[in-house]
Amino acid sequence: MTLLPATTYPPSDLVDDLRDRDLVGPGVAFQILYGGRTNQVWKVLGGGGDKVLKLYRATPRNPLFRNDPELEAECLRALEPTGFVPRLRAAGAHKSGHWVFYDHAPGSPWRKNPEGVATLLRSLHELELRIQAPKGCNGSADLADHAEQILNACTSDTRALVAKLRPAGHVPATKHTCLIHADTVAGNILVAPTGMTLIDWQCPAWGDPCEDIAMFLSPAMQCLYRGSPLTQTEEALFLNAYGVPETVARFRELRPWYAWRMAAYCLWRMENGAADYARSLELEVAAL
Repeated sequence: MTLLPATTYPPSDLVDDLRDRDLVGPGVAFQILYGGRTNQVWKVLGGGGDKVLKLYRATPRNPLFRNDPELEAECLRALEPTGFVPRLRAAGAHKSGHWVFYDHAPGSPWRKNPEGVATLLRSLHELELRIQAPKGCNGSADLADHAEQILNACTSDTRALVAKLRPAGHVPATKHTCLIHADTVAGNILVAPTGMTLIDWQCPAWGDPCEDIAMFLSPAMQCLYRGSPLTQTEEALFLNAYGVPETVARFRELRPWYAWRMAAYCLWRMENGAADYARSLELEVAAL
């Protein structure tokens, strides 16, 4: 998939709709945000505190990350009491796509000190919520099936190389499932003096907490969003700070399967025009 063309201003009729709802005033300004790789996002300046407008685009189906605006709105509502998600103000549909409108979270994308991220994810995984989210992969068989589905959509010669890297062994499914974010990359974790905020809830699932751990520690995703993979010391700090030995041990067992699926995904992204995934594919293959 290619990146969406950046327009500096939202559709005028969408802005009119926001004004009719008293969500923005007549002198509001919009500043495009470039962090996302799928949807169009603007920072809304003025009007009693900055906000964010996200306009979902109909893009080719992504085999790893869904793009569900209604589920994002539901998660923001349910998680508002935690303080680690933006406050949702409104959500709706427009002829250009669905949209959500929420408070702008302070801070910058995560870069260092992984212990805070570990604490944040553990807090999420300990919540007792019942959100009707799709089931995530649970166990090595699910991960293998998912990776093979992604590889089946690939056509280059590299596909055979990645297919041969399939891990051996079997890790059973866990009964300890919970709400997971499923896209815990550095760009979706904002860090401010007041704490951390987890944004972009368009692909959550009900699944194995190891999924969020694997996504954050993924060399491919760290390279794409931070510029380099985590060091061994940083990984150890993260896993120690997560503080649930059973989950950490399970993640270590499943890690080759997560890496294999991520390698398949990086190849799929490369074949669909995302050249920046070439280095990420190399990193995941090296991890395998």
